[in-house]
Amino acid sequence: MVPSHNHDSLSAHFRKDDGSSVAAQRIGENSVKDEASLDFLPLKCKFLLNSILGQPISSLRSFFDSARFELLQEVDLMSLLKGLDVSGNSDKAILLFEWVVLNLDVSNSDKLHNQIIELMVRILGRESQHSVTSKLFDVIPVKEFALDVRAWTTILHAYSRSGKYEKAIALFDFMKCRGSCPTLVTYNVMLDVYGKKGRSWDKILQLLDEMRSVGLEFDEFTCSTVISACGREGLLEEAKSFFDGLKLNGYVPGTVTYNALLQVYGKAGIYNEALSVLKEMEEKNCPPDSVTYNELVAAYVRAGFLEEGAALIGTMTQKGIMPNAVTYTTVIDAYGKAGREDKALSLLEQMKKSGCVPNVCTYNSILGMLGKKSRIEEMMKIISDMKSNGCTPNRVTWNTMLAMCGNRGMHTYVNHVFHEMKNCGFEPDRDTFNTLISAYGRCGSQINAGKMHDEMIKAGFSPCITTYNSFLNALARRGDWRAAESVILDMRNKGFKPNETTYSLMLHSYSKGGNIRGVERIAKEIYDGHIFPSWMLLRTLMLANFKCRSLRGMERAFQEFLKNGYKPDLVLINSMLSIFARNKMYERAHEMLHFIRECGLQPDLVTYNSLMDMYARAGECWKAQEVLNGLVEGGGRPDLVSYNTVIKGFCRQGLMQRL
Repeated sequence: MVPSHNHDSLSAHFRKDDGSSVAAQRIGENSVKDEASLDFLPLKCKFLLNSILGQPISSLRSFFDSARFELLQEVDLMSLLKGLDVSGNSDKAILLFEWVVLNLDVSNSDKLHNQIIELMVRILGRESQHSVTSKLFDVIPVKEFALDVRAWTTILHAYSRSGKYEKAIALFDFMKCRGSCPTLVTYNVMLDVYGKKGRSWDKILQLLDEMRSVGLEFDEFTCSTVISACGREGLLEEAKSFFDGLKLNGYVPGTVTYNALLQVYGKAGIYNEALSVLKEMEEKNCPPDSVTYNELVAAYVRAGFLEEGAALIGTMTQKGIMPNAVTYTTVIDAYGKAGREDKALSLLEQMKKSGCVPNVCTYNSILGMLGKKSRIEEMMKIISDMKSNGCTPNRVTWNTMLAMCGNRGMHTYVNHVFHEMKNCGFEPDRDTFNTLISAYGRCGSQINAGKMHDEMIKAGFSPCITTYNSFLNALARRGDWRAAESVILDMRNKGFKPNETTYSLMLHSYSKGGNIRGVERIAKEIYDGHIFPSWMLLRTLMLANFKCRSLRGMERAFQEFLKNGYKPDLVLINSMLSIFARNKMYERAHEMLHFIRECGLQPDLVTYNSLMDMYARAGECWKAQEVLNGLVEGGGRPDLVSYNTVIKGFCRQGLMQRL
C-alpha cells in the first residue's frame, strides 16, 4: 500500500521544469508556442471555439453532438484543437479529441492526420492523461500514422502507466520496424514496461545490450529502473551484480540509483544491507534524501524492527530531512500488519500534529487494517476524516473496500461495492481484478472468481504473480493444498517465478490441510538456499509448523529466524511458549517468557493462557490460579479460555470443591 518512488522518477524524466512533457516537447512547438494570439484561426473555427469556451465541461459532449456535422465535416479540426490548447483549455481540447475519435470512422477518414495526432499526444502527455491516451489509441489505428519518436514514446509511456504491457511491446517493435530510432527516454520507458510486466529479466538485459550497441549512455533513470525491476521480482543477486557492474565501468551512482537499490533490500527486509548502502552513500558524499530514509524505514519494518523503523522519523528530523506521508505510512502500515492498530492510529495523530498531511495511501492503509478487524465504526470515522481533509478516494481505496467484503457469504456485497466503484468513474485495473478474484474466492464463490479472471483477460490485462497469489489465497483459507499445487504448476509452466507471498500461501495451505510433508518440503528449499529466507516467510514457516504441532520444525525455523537477525513479534514467541508448554518443556517455556521482555515486549492474554495451560497440564493447578490472579491484579481481562483452563487443572487433581 505504500507507493514506490520509481514511478515518480520516470514521470519526472518525462517532464521539463515547467511541467510539460519531454517525450513530446517539440511536437508542434513552432506552430503553437510562437502564436501569441488566436488570429491564426479561420472565422468558423473562432465561432466554434467561442461556443465551446462558453460551455461548462459537463455539457460539452451534448454540445459536440449538436454540432456534429460542423465538427466532423466542415471545421479545421487541427486549428480548433490548437486554439483550445493555446487559450489554456487543454481539458476541453482533450474532450473534443476524444469525442471525435469515438464518433468518427477513424479507419476510413482523413480527418485525423499526423499533425493532429502529434499535437494531441503532446497535450495528453503534458497533462499526464495516461488512461485516456491508452484508451484512445486502442481505437485509433496508430500504426497507419507516421509519427515522430517523441510521440511514439509518449504513447508507450501511456500504455506502461495503464498496465497494457503487451501493447507497449508490440508498438515498440513496430516503431523500430518503421525505422524510428528509439531515444534514451524510449528505452527507459521500455525497461519500465518489462520491469512491471515481470518475468522479463532476459528482455531487460537484451534492451541494455541494444542501448550499448547504438551508443546510448545509461542515466539515473536507466539504472534505477533496472534495479527496481529486480526488486519487483526478488532478484537480489541480479540487482547487486548490475549495480557493481555499473561502478566497475566508471558509472558514479546518484541518489536515485542508490535509493532504488535500497528499495530492493527494503522489500526483502535485509536491513543490514540497506544500512551498508546508506554508509556507502555517505562515504561517496551522495546526499541521502527523504526517499533514502523511507526505504531504510521499509527495510527495518520488513525485518520486524518496527520501533527502530519508527525511531528513524526522529533521526530524519534531526538531520533536517522532513518525514513525509510515505515515511509515516510505511510505519503505520507495518503496525497494522503486526496487529497493533492502536499504535498505528496513535502515529496517525502524531503525523497530523507534526503538520504532515495524510494522503490517500495513509488512509487506505488505516482502512485496510481496521477492515481486517471489522472495526466498522472507526472505519467510518476515517472515511469522514478523509472527506473533511479533501482527500479523494482512489482506485486503491475501492480495492480495499472490495477486499473487506471477502468473507464467506458476502459475494453480494462484493457485487454492490464493485458496481458503486464503476458508478464513481473507476474502471477496474489489474489490481482490482486481482482483488475481486481473491474476494470471491474467500467468499466461496469460485464461479465468480473464475469469471473475473476471464473478464481480466478480456479487458486486456495479463495475469501476473499477484493474480496467481489471489487464487492461492482463496485456496489456502480452505486448506486445499492439492488445488494450490496445481496453481503453482500452472504458474511455473507459464514462466512465473513464485515469490515470498506465493510460498507463504502454500505454507498456509499445507498447514490448514494438515500436510506436514508439504511444509517440510518448502522448509528444505529455504534451508538449502533455493528460497530466500525473508522475515515474512520464516515467520509463516514457524506458524505453519505450530499449526501442525511440529516441535522440531518450529525450533529449526526459529533458529533460522534469529540467525538472519530478524526480530520476532509477540505472536511468534507466544507460539514457541505454547508448543514448549504442550510438550512439557517447562524450562524452555520460561525462557520464552523472559525472551518476551528481552525483546521489549509485554506478555498478553495469549501468553498468560499458555502459562496457565502449562501449569494445569503439569498438575500444578495452584500455580495456574496464581497466574490467573496475577493477570487480574495487573489490570488484565481474562477470557473464557483463562477460566476454563484453571478449572480443568483443578478437576484433573480432584480438587473441584476448592474452587
